[in-house]
Amino acid sequence: MSTLASSFDLTGRVAIVTGGAGLLGRQFCRTLAEAGAAVLISDLNLNEAQKLAGELANSKNQAVAQQTDVGDSASVSNMVTAALKNFGRVDILVNSAALDPKFDQTAGGKHSSAFEDYPLKAWEAALRVNLTGAFLCSQAAIKPMLDQGSGVIINICSTYGLGGPDQRIYQREGKPAQYKPVDYTVTKAGILGLTKYLATYYGNKNIRVNALSPGGVFNDHADDFVQAYSSRTVLGRMARPDEMNGALLFLASDASSYMTGANLIVDGGWTAW
Repeated sequence: MSTLASSFDLTGRVAIVTGGAGLLGRQFCRTLAEAGAAVLISDLNLNEAQKLAGELANSKNQAVAQQTDVGDSASVSNMVTAALKNFGRVDILVNSAALDPKFDQTAGGKHSSAFEDYPLKAWEAALRVNLTGAFLCSQAAIKPMLDQGSGVIINICSTYGLGGPDQRIYQREGKPAQYKPVDYTVTKAGILGLTKYLATYYGNKNIRVNALSPGGVFNDHADDFVQAYSSRTVLGRMARPDEMNGALLFLASDASSYMTGANLIVDGGWTAW
């Protein structure tokens, strides 16, 4: 029987993190590397992925960057091939890549489309990345996991995959109406379905599949949004980017060895009301 500390040790394991250069993705890459894993940082933004790989390599952790379009099967296949070429195996897949319309100050986009006018192009783009991307990446990563006889998949969901957004927190007096779009809730709910399907399908193959559902993570949001969002949480604040790391490591490691098909919610109590 392993000790509690050793059950979190990922030495000798190989992880792929899609969206690895994103706000949470880079946190996940650092966490897995600090736990001893070699990490393939998969992202559409190759420059940012390479910067992060360099930072991790400087701290004596193995890390490589791979440009990946998760909605393209050939690109996803190249991602897994790169992991096998560099590290020889794939033990952990974190499906973190997603299109998520932001309301932080650095996003710059507008979110004024009501459901009845929501563009089909935006809907299809979100389905391609958020849901088809997780499908393709899981499908590709599971093949070496089957050959090895083990593996872990972690699908990043959201509290908005559990229930509809509270659109009131996006409205500002005297300003045009804004909305969290329909595709985000629908695709994240689909991620939960994919998680349960894969968990039950591969349950006898020593491949565990779980979801992690973060609540809102602070990313230079406007003060009025932070106040509106925080008022809906039990803890009265948004999450820091690093506050998902413990849950991610738990799901990736042997510490969660009797856990599959589950959804770990880290939302400051948003869904507890």
